[in-house]
Amino acid sequence: MNKSVNVMLVHGAWADGSCWSKVIPLLQAKGLSVTAAQIPLTSLADDIAVTRRLLLMQTGPTVLVGHSYGGAVVTGAATETPDVKALVYITAFGLDEGESLDSLSKQGPPAPGAAAIWPDDNGFLWINRDGFHEAFAADASATEASVMAAVQRPLSIASFTGKEGVPAWKKIPSWYLVCTDDHMIPPPAQGEPTPIKAPPGIRGYYISHGRSRSSQPDVSVAHPMSQSRGHEPISSSDWE
Repeated sequence: MNKSVNVMLVHGAWADGSCWSKVIPLLQAKGLSVTAAQIPLTSLADDIAVTRRLLLMQTGPTVLVGHSYGGAVVTGAATETPDVKALVYITAFGLDEGESLDSLSKQGPPAPGAAAIWPDDNGFLWINRDGFHEAFAADASATEASVMAAVQRPLSIASFTGKEGVPAWKKIPSWYLVCTDDHMIPPPAQGEPTPIKAPPGIRGYYISHGRSRSSQPDVSVAHPMSQSRGHEPISSSDWE
């Protein structure tokens, strides 16, 4: 493992950078330099700008990882940051140009957890606390889910409707981890969120939306999104 490699983790909606607390020690134990972004969730453009500023502070090759809505953020943030050598999507949206979470949500039946989402009077979306456990973190403990519900950070409607620009995954090697028991993003939307076709060897786990950031799945062996790159796991040679 190349110890000069940076890993930047970008959280999704209703969360913050601390949601990676179980993943960060595993990566640091491998000698990697890890940063967890704190994006404001105020608009897709704002979140991309914050992530891009953090990327420009890194020295050396960087693996950029996005969870859920964070996938849309890393897709845009990596386009002007040449040190990003790989993208990793953890049950995330890999939008194509002109797409949004809103447009993608209308292409099929709603996710089971969508019924728990409600808008406030200030343009933000929340998850109902009573439905949070089942919708967002079904295989977390009741205590863990209760804490997540209490500290949730709302997603702006502007973030939900914001359209993606030129996607970085068209030029940067990208990998995808599918969570088959995700109640917020159905597996079909994960495996084929864009014209990218997920290869037969893509890695899937029977875990929920929130649990995908825990220590259970090994992010370092997620399989490639691009059929042309075969089925090899991520290696340090991809980042140099």
